[in-house]
Amino acid sequence: MSHDKKLNELEATAICGNDISSSCLYVSALAISYAGQYAWLALLTVGAVLFLFRRIYGEVVGALPLNGGAYNVLLNTTSKRNAALAACLTILSYMATAVLSANEGMHYLHTLWHGLPIIPATMGLLGLFLLLTILGISESAIVAVGIFILHLISLTVLVSVAVWYLATQGMPNLTLNFAAPVKGGSVLNALFFGFSAAMLGISGFESSANFVEEQDRGVFQKTLRNMWVVVTVFNPLIAFLAIAVLPLVEVGKHTETLLSHLGTVTGGPWLGTLISVDAVAVLSGAVLTSFVGVSGLMKRMTLDRILPQFFLKENKRGSNYMILITFFLLCVSVLLITNGQLGPLAGVYTISFLSVMAFFAIGNFLLKGKRPNLPRPVYAGIVTVTLALVGVLVALFGNVKIHPEYLVVFLQYFLPSMAVVSIMLNRMAILNFLLSTVESFERHLPRASRLGRLLVHRQLRQLAQQEFVFFTKGDNVANLNKVMAYVVENEFTNKLKIVTLLRDGEKFPEELLNDIRVLDRAYPQVDIDFVTIDGQFGPPLIEKLSAQWNIPKNFMFIGSPGDRFPYQISELGGVRLII
Repeated sequence: MSHDKKLNELEATAICGNDISSSCLYVSALAISYAGQYAWLALLTVGAVLFLFRRIYGEVVGALPLNGGAYNVLLNTTSKRNAALAACLTILSYMATAVLSANEGMHYLHTLWHGLPIIPATMGLLGLFLLLTILGISESAIVAVGIFILHLISLTVLVSVAVWYLATQGMPNLTLNFAAPVKGGSVLNALFFGFSAAMLGISGFESSANFVEEQDRGVFQKTLRNMWVVVTVFNPLIAFLAIAVLPLVEVGKHTETLLSHLGTVTGGPWLGTLISVDAVAVLSGAVLTSFVGVSGLMKRMTLDRILPQFFLKENKRGSNYMILITFFLLCVSVLLITNGQLGPLAGVYTISFLSVMAFFAIGNFLLKGKRPNLPRPVYAGIVTVTLALVGVLVALFGNVKIHPEYLVVFLQYFLPSMAVVSIMLNRMAILNFLLSTVESFERHLPRASRLGRLLVHRQLRQLAQQEFVFFTKGDNVANLNKVMAYVVENEFTNKLKIVTLLRDGEKFPEELLNDIRVLDRAYPQVDIDFVTIDGQFGPPLIEKLSAQWNIPKNFMFIGSPGDRFPYQISELGGVRLII
């Protein structure tokens, strides 16, 4: 995708819409299995929660229009450790998206080719997109638009044919289904468990936030609206039509391919075939989105030194092939562990995705408290954010209560990923511990001890030599102390440039220099370099200093700007807000 040409509303909606709208291919069956005849009502409730999240995402991404979703929000409002937690959950969500979408796509393809082996075919599809992304063929807006339009047309045809079928054939199954015993013993239980399972239907809503920098101004809000409309209209409507046309027992027999079966019953084989072809296309689009999305996120984490640096290796086409291969292997392993079963896959998917949504709501609260002066096009009220957070937490609790064993599958991936991140974030402490251990062998193994000290000292020097920059407007000593505390807590460095910009004839305040001297004594582990530069703060200056000092832009920090700041945060190239 070109970064020069910004995406318009249709293109941006198609890219994220393929992800979220593909959920209707499996979420209707899931909701019916838990809520029975009240599944459509559970899906409407999901639409109401998603409506609240439209404002939450609108405020957060409007204030911080940078790629990265929940990771970016927490990175700019709290510590790197918290951001890393959200990033690991996002990676798990991408992984489950890729596996679930590929597996569901192959189930629909199986209705067209009955000899297709599902698990090997799923692995083959994942392998195909691994090769395509390694070759540099990323998400194409034109292809995404074509798939999205085909998908909307297919769903509209399915709904229209099903309505006509009911109008001509009557609705005896609807009456029988509503006369059947309520799932869970009561309507309230049915709605609770149905709502929890149906929250899977909004997975992909966060996708637009992950490529907001590639969208034209004002497009992001429209993508949120469009995704909400698609999900709130089609998901409950298709679930209701399935309940009206099919006996509940029959729905359970066609969990993986409910929509194509519904199409075959209401319109004949041609409609079932159309839905199956559409399903393969749109679910494949969701797989590609996962590969492209996770590549961008993991590269950002690696640049921030949260993941090992070998992930930055690129081929001639500029693809980070180590990231893509690692992601593919993780996807294959979760496919084999769950044996391609929809339930466990959906469990991993839902737990990770809902956790990311919860972090986004928490990030909204942090943004209000810590960055109140950042301009934002939309404001989500405290009640709105609270209700949305409660809705997500209820769904999270419901999913764990339905299938506690799915939590085990989720933890099998989440805990190792957090362990890797924790090791990376605590490298300095681990290396110092190793240094102490090596030195303790000095008396018994002097040669090995010297070699060990040499290796560990080299690693410590490499970590600490990266320089960081903080641009100050003349902050008081309390604010500068927050900067120092943030750098010491979150970054491995012994060098920090504090830069203040001066206009013609202007001199820096003497108090600022005195404050920096105090901080220099208070933080002896960090060498503070005070720099004054004539000029005006903005993207050109950041570009110039980054090249001149060989310091990446994501290692440059500023305080939260006010509403008169002339630039969007996204224009600063990844400069981080830390106070």
